[in-house]
Amino acid sequence: MTPYKHAQGSVAKWGGSPEDYIELHDWFDETKMFTGDWTHRALRHHSAGIQWAIQKFGHAIKISTGHAIPTKLIAEQHIMEDCGFIPTPAHYPSPSRQASRKVDVASGKNNQNKKIEVKLCQIVQKSQ
Repeated sequence: MTPYKHAQGSVAKWGGSPEDYIELHDWFDETKMFTGDWTHRALRHHSAGIQWAIQKFGHAIKISTGHAIPTKLIAEQHIMEDCGFIPTPAHYPSPSRQASRKVDVASGKNNQNKKIEVKLCQIVQKSQ
């Protein structure tokens, strides 16, 4: 989803115009320049990223209607649209955890012969 589409979602929820929200949504997605795919979400699309957004944009964003919308709610909306839930940073694989995980992508199984399912924002291990 593009930052502009996220901004349109914010308008549908709280009013105003996409321009009222675009800076925050651009900030969440500017990390795409580093990876070019969904893995950029590991950098800001989590509970800590919500707090960082509050630090950067303040506790509320005043929109063109004159209303102040809590930054936390807008940030949560962005992450929910992308991930379906609010992950913590621990939901994302770290290089050290990934190295020990050894996943056979072709079979979809890890080194403990458990089936894995890769989702956009997390890796879920399933028992067979």
